[in-house]
Amino acid sequence: MALETSLRRRKRLSMTSLIDVIFLLLLFFMLTSTFSKYGEIELSTAGQGSNATEETQPHFLSLKDTGLLLDGVPTEIDALADALAAEDSEDPQLVLVSLSEQTTSQTLVDVLATLRGIGGIRAVVLQ
Repeated sequence: MALETSLRRRKRLSMTSLIDVIFLLLLFFMLTSTFSKYGEIELSTAGQGSNATEETQPHFLSLKDTGLLLDGVPTEIDALADALAAEDSEDPQLVLVSLSEQTTSQTLVDVLATLRGIGGIRAVVLQ
């Protein structure tokens, strides 16, 4: 008498659920990661002290919601480079930047980028 041994067939694992999990993880990591580079702007505050000599007068740049005032004179951001580059000196010029409550961060970034492009300018942002 021969014994019949039944071989159990193993069920194949369904790959559908594994693929779903992989796609969910991929979607999660794509949505939570950052693909853009953040630019940085170096800010120095007035409390750090100044190494400007007493001969050079600092320029006062006020950022208002109505526009820019350079030493009390209304100025456009395009004319800012021409107004500050007129002076030729060996020492870096000091520009004190004052902000109003309505000043947007984009305006501040634009002004600081313009001042950085001039050369020979040291900008201090007043709080």
